[in-house]
Amino acid sequence: MTDTPQLDAHLLPGIDREALLTPKLSTHPPRILLLYGSLRPRSFSRLTAEEAGRILTRLGAEVRFFNPAGLPLVDDPGADLTKVEELREAVMWCEGMVWSSPERHGAMTGVMKTQIDWIPLSLGAVRPTQGKTLAVMQVSGGSQSFNAVNQMRLLGRWMRLITIPNQSSVAKAYQEFGEDDRMRPSPYYDRIVDVMEELVKFTLLTRDRAGELVNRYSERKEAAEALAARLNLGKAL
Repeated sequence: MTDTPQLDAHLLPGIDREALLTPKLSTHPPRILLLYGSLRPRSFSRLTAEEAGRILTRLGAEVRFFNPAGLPLVDDPGADLTKVEELREAVMWCEGMVWSSPERHGAMTGVMKTQIDWIPLSLGAVRPTQGKTLAVMQVSGGSQSFNAVNQMRLLGRWMRLITIPNQSSVAKAYQEFGEDDRMRPSPYYDRIVDVMEELVKFTLLTRDRAGELVNRYSERKEAAEALAARLNLGKAL
């Protein structure tokens, strides 16, 4: 036995291989929520997300879109929280997400960041994002860049999302869509297909294992210490 006196052995019994490798598998379609980061009438981040949604549907997923129009700034004391509640309900519903943002001034847009900021790390005992999958995409008006997707990856990790390896960055997006607002065949489109295919695969692999994947020693230790403190308080009373 390895000498690990810092550990509470009762809280680290080992990996539950059965729970991790042979869970009871869900049969419903993967539930994917798509967020986009622009309010423009002809938003290329929205059009790109819509193309992604069509691909996801073809791959057997159930998709929802959140329209950020009317979503207030975070911590606005007079804000109508109706849109916030709509967003949070959609995040609770989903098993994976797609974030599609324009790059503006070398970063994701404020519209995109506001949506992410309204998603809490926890709602009571429920963690809306932890253990769910995420794919990130961006569109640019100029040459290809990865600033926005890199920022969204950082946020995905912070939100404890399983961010898939592949990603999409569409350069000169205005050239990639026809007058019908559909994306033309191109390597950029093929990459979006790759990303959505990977997202569905990762979602199917992880959604029934999410609870076990994010079951952490440090959090079990905190819960045990909190329980012990309550019991000791009860004895004192």
